[in-house]
Amino acid sequence: MAASAWCVPCLVSLDTLQELCRKEKLTCKSIGITKRNLNNYEVEYLCDYKVVKDMEYYLVKWKGWPDSTNTWEPLQNLKCPLLLQQFSNDKHNYLSQVKKGKAITPKDNNKTLKPAIAEYIVKKAKQRIALQRWQDELNRRKNHKGMIFVENTVDLEGPPSDFYYINEYKPAPGISLVNEATFGCSCTDCFFQKCCPAEAGVLLAYNKNQQIKIPPGTPIYECNSRCQCGPDCPNRIVQKGTQYSLCIFRTSNGRGWGVKTLVKIKRMSFVMEYVGEVITSEEAERRGQFYDNKGITYLFDLDYESDEFTVDAARYGNVSHFVNHSCDPNLQVFNVFIDNLDTRLPRIALFSTRTINAGEELTFDYQMKGSGDISSDSIDHSPAKKRVRTVCKCGAVTCRGYLN
Repeated sequence: MAASAWCVPCLVSLDTLQELCRKEKLTCKSIGITKRNLNNYEVEYLCDYKVVKDMEYYLVKWKGWPDSTNTWEPLQNLKCPLLLQQFSNDKHNYLSQVKKGKAITPKDNNKTLKPAIAEYIVKKAKQRIALQRWQDELNRRKNHKGMIFVENTVDLEGPPSDFYYINEYKPAPGISLVNEATFGCSCTDCFFQKCCPAEAGVLLAYNKNQQIKIPPGTPIYECNSRCQCGPDCPNRIVQKGTQYSLCIFRTSNGRGWGVKTLVKIKRMSFVMEYVGEVITSEEAERRGQFYDNKGITYLFDLDYESDEFTVDAARYGNVSHFVNHSCDPNLQVFNVFIDNLDTRLPRIALFSTRTINAGEELTFDYQMKGSGDISSDSIDHSPAKKRVRTVCKCGAVTCRGYLN
């Protein structure tokens, strides 16, 4: 599947596009003009508040209409309890936030809102809409069962502007990924018969509960497209994709975005793959210098048997792009081979190391190799030696202090 950004720059303003669509009687869901509001008015969000002659009014932004058509409406005419609650919550959050190391609580004028408060409320409303659109885009692009949700209750950060969601490796120019196996098993029951793992000289990776039973460092060989077994084969786990609903959320301790599970995950269960752009180790060295200086960590060396290739998830990736590091992680890295049996290009799968409860953040050790060893060169932003040390903010008791 081709990569796609969540948004595309446009030379025409949103207001202009909305006006043109209405003039020509055209609907366009991406800019908020639907059959429902083409000739009618639907509240998109609330911008401001005032009291006139003991009557409460809200400044309304109408969905699919430009800001120039915003109008003041009496509270009694508004049938949008959720938006009214969001307005109240955003106002409270602003009034209670901390600035310059001191808690500032401006006096709340019951008659009007201060411009700064109204501005913040509008920014939060626009952010909420942008994140919802991004969430919808992620779920359109994913090819797995688990849903993706997006949440930011911390700051005004919106969707990343230069991230492209992909479901599998994207080879850089000049790199060929052969995704077609040359042979497959003819098992009627892969759990008991000599199957693909045995042909590769390793044990079957899973037990009857679809949990991984092999130690870290042992490769996983799943049944492939040449195998005669069906989709319910017990040796087809990673290829089925993420089964759990996950949430990309804004962390409150300065680590940017993170990922948490919305459901309980049993120990030793497959959670997600780490995907991105496959590049050469030489290119990784060049990019690594840039990433090190920015303090970001997206390069994963594919060093199962050699050190020729690296996965770069900075611009192209899936949910794993947002998973944070921890020195005491709940995810473990495994090398996986399915259709592509080239040992230089294993797929990277993340399995739970213990039971992970709903609402808990998912993490893996950025220095963990597919072999199961801890090494400063495994996800070291480049195959070369470290240049700039990035401070670790995982907060674990066993924290090593640095990501590299």
